[in-house]
Amino acid sequence: MASARSNLYVLSVLLLAAVCDAHWGWWAPAPAAPVAPPKPVDAILSEDFYSYTCPQATDVVKKVVLSILKKNRNLAGGFLRLHFHDCWVNGCDGSLLLNSTADNQAERDGFTNFLIRGIPEIDEIKEALEKVCPNTVSCADILALAARDATAGVGGPSWPVYLGRRDSRVSRALDADTNLPFPSLNFTELVQNFAPKGFGAREMIVLSGSHTIGRTHCNGIGPNLYNYTGIDDLTNPALDSKFARVLKKKCPKGNRTNIVDMDRTKNLFDREYFKGVLNHKGVFISDLALIENTFGLRVVTELVARSSSFFREFADAMVKMGNLSPLTGAEGEIRKHCQFVN
Repeated sequence: MASARSNLYVLSVLLLAAVCDAHWGWWAPAPAAPVAPPKPVDAILSEDFYSYTCPQATDVVKKVVLSILKKNRNLAGGFLRLHFHDCWVNGCDGSLLLNSTADNQAERDGFTNFLIRGIPEIDEIKEALEKVCPNTVSCADILALAARDATAGVGGPSWPVYLGRRDSRVSRALDADTNLPFPSLNFTELVQNFAPKGFGAREMIVLSGSHTIGRTHCNGIGPNLYNYTGIDDLTNPALDSKFARVLKKKCPKGNRTNIVDMDRTKNLFDREYFKGVLNHKGVFISDLALIENTFGLRVVTELVARSSSFFREFADAMVKMGNLSPLTGAEGEIRKHCQFVN
């Protein structure tokens, strides 16, 4: 199935290129005004996918998301993480939301999804949609919309969300732990993790900027403080010494569950994360890894600037990520409840 989807994606891109060449060829007049970028997956996903079956879908999702953020703005980071962690494992198919069963450990229970947040809130959005459009809007599409609306809701950029994904019936923890980037990766390893998904080193750094909102647990911070490069009691030498002492108070050795903010403006999407990285105050090893070479240091320095293109680049990368290997047509299903297959 994955091969079929890949072939369909390539065919769609080729068709899109032919259409664009025909439309903007030598004979075509120049556009009078800027136009929206072409759909990344032509004829498969579209912004108006629910225009007839559930025209109020995007409004319902946005209303519920903003209501949730009004109660807890920090969940914006949770929504963003859900979407990324879903898409990075076999495509944007809602598989992250499925519960484990007696004979299968699901993605959400993998190491890389330790204490992941926001699933009950996704259920809340799904319930609201089921009241107005039963059996219509997929959980995978809800994840994509919620990530966009939550990011914009805390001061970040917005972006077009192409819809029409369907939900997977399969979810395996092993897939999550072999696809998602561990917080202990160095720069080279991060690039190697992103490359198979079609993302370059700069896009990897830009998407790391999602750490500007939300929080994490000591589970992923431990190696930065107590086991750098696998050496017991070694703290990452790139970590600011004062900041290391602060983190060690919040995360005593062996603690996995205490909560740490990702940056000092945890509820605001801004550039503070990159400022922290430049000041060697990265929570994860992978945060500090962004500036361990001249290329990364240059990109992070660029993104910190008030006039930088960070917001635009982040939005572009989210559009690209949201179109990773979607299930479409008759593939998968439209779940009635996001945590269970039909």
